[in-house]
Amino acid sequence: MDIKQLRYFIALAEELQVTSAAQRLHMSQPPLSQQLKLMEGELGVSLFIRSGRHLELTAPGKTLYEHALTITRLLEEAKEEVKESGLGLRGKLSIGINTLSDERLPGVLNAFRLLYPKVTFKIQQNETNTLTRLIKDKALDLAIVRLPIGLEDFDHVILGAEPLFFVTEAGNEKPEAVTYDCIAKHPLVLPSTEGLGLYHLILDQFHSRGLSPAIIGECSDIGMLVELVASGFGASILPRTSVNRYQNHRIKAYPIDGPDVTSSSAVIWLKQHYLSKAAQKLIELIAERPIF
Repeated sequence: MDIKQLRYFIALAEELQVTSAAQRLHMSQPPLSQQLKLMEGELGVSLFIRSGRHLELTAPGKTLYEHALTITRLLEEAKEEVKESGLGLRGKLSIGINTLSDERLPGVLNAFRLLYPKVTFKIQQNETNTLTRLIKDKALDLAIVRLPIGLEDFDHVILGAEPLFFVTEAGNEKPEAVTYDCIAKHPLVLPSTEGLGLYHLILDQFHSRGLSPAIIGECSDIGMLVELVASGFGASILPRTSVNRYQNHRIKAYPIDGPDVTSSSAVIWLKQHYLSKAAQKLIELIAERPIF
């Protein structure tokens, strides 16, 4: 077997259909089927169970899939390391940023650029579940996301935790600290459910106290959410990062009384996938200088 055959096999193992795998590989079906027969003939085992057009990995097929992923990853790493050793750190890093997690990122990127001036950036801001999908699709090298989310498919570094604040329009004065019982009486605009972790974290605080919050809206754009709060449309609950970023936007933030509830962020990247030296160095720098 050669590396090209292993890549054919990986596509078949992930698509579980010859038609889909052939489309992914930009080739016709007959040559792909022939390559599979050659691999099975060389190994003397069946790699798939055929059921109509559908394929299912056999036990030997699952074993080969794990080895194929490792071999192709190591080959890519070797190629990149050879290039980087001759040219130094360069290339483009694609970074995803959750709308709530970017307070100190400009400072981190500026420090990184001074260290590695030949590296350029493509930065995309989106909600956490969109960023995780883009990483799985290999459209992003890494992303900074708001927890909790499922991390089974990702390697990650936790960046730290920060408190939540109750946020209202300026002039709507409250006590020094407010309780969730008090907050439940206010119409609330919360970060969208598409952001996953933070939305459910906030709801859990109400439900654990037997409260039903008056949610009048959700907003995935935190800048727009803050403008809605400043206009008197409703109040919200946001982490300190967002409060600090928008503190001049005619809003007032109050600590929430009771047991500390914190919101955390993490930098994530795809497991079993080659990460360039530039991406590794950026992750190290982010971990040294948490976002909040």
